[in-house]
Amino acid sequence: MTMTKQEKMEQPPLDRWRADAVLDPERKIWGLGQIAEVLGVSVDKARALAKLPEVPIYRPAGSGSYFAFRSELMTWLRGKC
Repeated sequence: MTMTKQEKMEQPPLDRWRADAVLDPERKIWGLGQIAEVLGVSVDKARALAKLPEVPIYRPAGSGSYFAFRSELMTWLRGKC
C-alpha cells in the first residue's frame, strides 16, 4: 500500500528521539552527562533531578553511577509539558 502525499505530510518527522523510542525504547542511558543530554539540561540539573523520587533516574546502592531507561525518561518528560 502506497501512502498519499497528504498522509506522508500528516506524520511527524522521524527525529532522533522518536527513532530511539521506536527502535530501542528500553535502552539504558548511563551517566549523568548522557541523561542530562537526553533531558536537555545541565549535568548539575540532572543531578538535582535524580534526588527527586518522582524522576526515573536511578543510582544503585554502592554504585557511583547513575542510569535511566530512555522510555521512562521520555514518559516523565512528556508529563511535565
